[in-house]
Amino acid sequence: MNLLQRALIEKAGHDNGFENVLPSSADGWLILGSARHATTVSVQAIAQGFDARLLSSPPSLPAELSRSFPSGSNATVSEATAYRAADVAALARWLRRAAALAQALPNQAMAGFVADVEAALASLEPAAAKNTEVQRMVRQRVGQQAFRQAMLDYWQGACAVTGLAVPQALRASHAKAWALCTHDAERLDVFNGFLLSANLDALFDSYLASFTDHGTLLIAPSVPPVAREQLGLTAGLQLRWVAPQHQPYLAFHRAQCQLLSW
Repeated sequence: MNLLQRALIEKAGHDNGFENVLPSSADGWLILGSARHATTVSVQAIAQGFDARLLSSPPSLPAELSRSFPSGSNATVSEATAYRAADVAALARWLRRAAALAQALPNQAMAGFVADVEAALASLEPAAAKNTEVQRMVRQRVGQQAFRQAMLDYWQGACAVTGLAVPQALRASHAKAWALCTHDAERLDVFNGFLLSANLDALFDSYLASFTDHGTLLIAPSVPPVAREQLGLTAGLQLRWVAPQHQPYLAFHRAQCQLLSW
């Protein structure tokens, strides 16, 4: 590749979650990585566009990436890890999605959780920092912030049902509630919930709405038809996708709904 092509790849990486150029032994390929996650990719310039592929990533990342960039006409080889970008803008979109998933999967919200909690406690008065109730509240606040960011990354900043992309109107909804989880890894698992618009979150959090394993929206009989219409709950609403890892949490959530005599 020429110097201009190399510069375009490096800038696309730098601006979209792969700010480091790593030593490369592959002729014609640039290897990109990041200090923020462990995923690496390689990119080369071709006659019309760019070829990109995952080199190392969490096991679940290739399948998740293929939701946004399906294989087929865009695949350079038979691998799901390869993508052909027609131009720099398409390459940037692929890199941005790969980086977002790398920071959400498999449970990257846990990565900095302990350090963030310790930093938050260190900023308090010593007596307050030693109080167990204060520690619990700090862990919950820091954890919920990390969970929300992971959900924004995973769902591309849009409601998992409607596609609404206004962050202020979106909530990170746990399927297995924070208080019911057995450990922090479960609380911060990106698959333990969904990014939902505020009205859907209120129903989901109150067990007045849930989803089937295939993502179809379920509404409690106690929500009357007129209220459903006012809330915009039209027929056919469903999750944009459901990963296998979502299903155990969905089953747990539906069980809680049943306890409330749906």
